[in-house]
Amino acid sequence: MDSEAMVDKGKRRFLIGATGVVGGVGAVAATAPFVMSLFPSERAKAAGAPVEIDIGKIEPGQKIDVEWRGKVCWIVSRTPEMLATLPRLADRLADPKSGQDQQPAYCKNEHRSIKPQLWVAVGICTHLGCSPTFRKDVAPADLGPDWLGGFFCPCQQSKFDLAGRVYKSMPAPLNLPVPPHKYLSETRLLIGDDRS
Repeated sequence: MDSEAMVDKGKRRFLIGATGVVGGVGAVAATAPFVMSLFPSERAKAAGAPVEIDIGKIEPGQKIDVEWRGKVCWIVSRTPEMLATLPRLADRLADPKSGQDQQPAYCKNEHRSIKPQLWVAVGICTHLGCSPTFRKDVAPADLGPDWLGGFFCPCQQSKFDLAGRVYKSMPAPLNLPVPPHKYLSETRLLIGDDRS
């Protein structure tokens, strides 16, 4: 009789433990959808949810691509040499002072950015919606003697400088758009929200 009582206690402990584990797994499975609903969905991100980017590893002269609202956005780390080309192009550009509303007010300057060395833009040509290529090299033969580096749209040959300002007499009518953005820290950038 004593051994039967011992067997029953062992079974009871096992069943209680197993039921607790199954109940815990069930509770986690039931709460997972609720926790996941707190994060923006892919559909919400595509519709315009802000995108946070780590910019700590971008090398000088490098461009990285990110997606925001279903569009490609560029982040370009401009070198001092690249920035030095910007004032030299004013007479060759269609809108050198960015008079058209293609950027937030805090980016309405010569370098079209918050920090001169980092430039953020929507990487879509304002003519037919192609994506221009980054050509940071100075004066390649195929782009002409006035080329000091920038972006070249292969669809209709529109040229933009390293601040996304369009050259005169190009098919593209406007400078490349600059999206709303802000710096969360020295290494974190948020595209799509500029509220304090």
